[in-house]
Order: sequence, then structure tokens, then C-alpha cells
Amino acid sequence: MAKRAAKIGVFIALAMILSYLEAILPLNIGIPGVKLGLSNIVVVVSLYSLTVPETAGISLIRILLMGILFGNAVSLVYSLSGGALSLVGMIICKRLRLSVIGVSIVGAVLHNVAQLAAAVVILQSSAIGYYLPILLISGLVTGFLIGIASDRLIFLEKKLNIQQKP
Repeated sequence: MAKRAAKIGVFIALAMILSYLEAILPLNIGIPGVKLGLSNIVVVVSLYSLTVPETAGISLIRILLMGILFGNAVSLVYSLSGGALSLVGMIICKRLRLSVIGVSIVGAVLHNVAQLAAAVVILQSSAIGYYLPILLISGLVTGFLIGIASDRLIFLEKKLNIQQKP
């Protein structure tokens, strides 16, 4: 039990560190709002090594803490909507036995879709919908990259767990 609690704590800390790094070292590719989503590595890996409630808790705590420490109410709404839809989609895709990379891509795309939907509600304008194709493409690319990293980490974690057993 203590080992599991420690693992969850480490995952939350890693997710926050990766979020913070991404905030201070933004990847500027000329498209406003597009981020790699480094903290999603932690969410994807935890989805494969912890329970769904534990993964949801990690995601929620990271979003809330980062929003309180470095964001505002609007950014918190965007992050919560993106994180929630993304996680639900990833859980479903994992249960459908999509690859880790596929799960990550779906999560990234749904994160962007949810944030765009939140923007439509907050701004009370559907005109921002023109941005959807850009966000879909960026979700595919970033989800693929995060999926590759997550897949390798999941493989390494399984390998280490196998080696540790007597």
C-alpha cells in the first residue's frame, strides 16, 4: 500500500514538473496554443500501471495544482475539460485494446476538441471552430510523439518489474 501511494505521489510530481517545464520552455511552432503535452506521458503510463481511479486522481490533482499555482479560472476550465474528455477517451480505447500510441493519439485529439468546445462556450462564439482542423492535426502529431515515449516507458517499467521478482 505504501509503495503504491509513493508511486502515485511520484507520478503527480512528475506530471507537475513536466507541465511546468512545458510552460517555461514553450515549444513555439507558430501555432498559438499548440503544446506537446509532456505531462500526458505520465497519464498514459499511469493508465497502464495503476487503476483508472488512481490515474484520474493523478490527472485531476495535477490540473488543479497547476491551475492554482500558475493559471487562472479560464485556463483551469480549459485544462479540466481537456483532461476529462481525454482521459475518458483513453480509458475506452485502452479497453478496446488500441495500442499505447493509439490511446495517446485519441487522448491528444480529444483534449484539443474539449478545449475548443470550452472556448466556444466561454467566448460564446462558434467562429473559433475554424481552428479545429489545426488542433486535430496537432493532436495527431503530439499524441503520436507522446505515445511513443509512453510506450517505451511502459515497456521499461514492465521489464524492471519482471527483473525485480524472485
